[in-house]
Amino acid sequence: MMEHALSQGDIVVATLRKPEVLSDLAARYSADRLLILKVDVLKQEDIDEAFERTRSAFGRLDVVFVDAGYGVLTEVEGTPDDKAREVFETNFWGATNVGRAAVNFFREVNEPGKRGIILQVSSVTGYHASPGFGYYTASKHALEGFSDGLAKELPTPWNMNICIIEPGTFHINGHKGAVVLPQHADESFATSALRQTMEGAVLEGDPEKFTWIVYEVVQGGKISKGLPMGLDALEMMNLRIENLKATVDETNLGMVSGFGEN
Repeated sequence: MMEHALSQGDIVVATLRKPEVLSDLAARYSADRLLILKVDVLKQEDIDEAFERTRSAFGRLDVVFVDAGYGVLTEVEGTPDDKAREVFETNFWGATNVGRAAVNFFREVNEPGKRGIILQVSSVTGYHASPGFGYYTASKHALEGFSDGLAKELPTPWNMNICIIEPGTFHINGHKGAVVLPQHADESFATSALRQTMEGAVLEGDPEKFTWIVYEVVQGGKISKGLPMGLDALEMMNLRIENLKATVDETNLGMVSGFGEN
């Protein structure tokens, strides 16, 4: 996403824990086009400093792309508390603290009426759980709830938008960074679905297409609250909708039948 924005002539502030990873880009772009900052989203002071340095360097900020996160793969029962909490510290608290700081920047620093956009990267698991990723899924559910709630709190005159991006499986390095913990000691308890997950899912999505579509959505100015990405994400969302509709229909039928009996 960063490289695509730079190729389109945009100014980028890149934040990451290991700035040296971008040394090649730092050599290709001047400081007035690319500002690279060391940020650990677990540290509020890092987040605050990044926004302050952005203000000092450029005086405004139009789009914040929040993609901090990682997964832990094992059964819920086999996940140690400290590992589960670490997932939430990054995927939920890290991401939401960036989002809160972005809203503050849009309101206090940008010119009145100038829009600001938060692209909050969630996951298809934010609405469709995957076995073996229980706490990762929970963190994305929480992130979606936070983003939805925050979006509803923003007054229309502020002209801010939050888009929750929900990717399916894509060919990215993030999958290599997932922490894999031992499976449940009782082999009879480990589900076949979890085994399939641990053997490796098919990564269907093209990250180049993902980048282009998200960029074009921003440029087009019509920011939807949700943006499922990938055929598998759309399939899972449709399945979720069907399940919810079935639940509603069954509940309505039960209520009508119950009232009729009374």
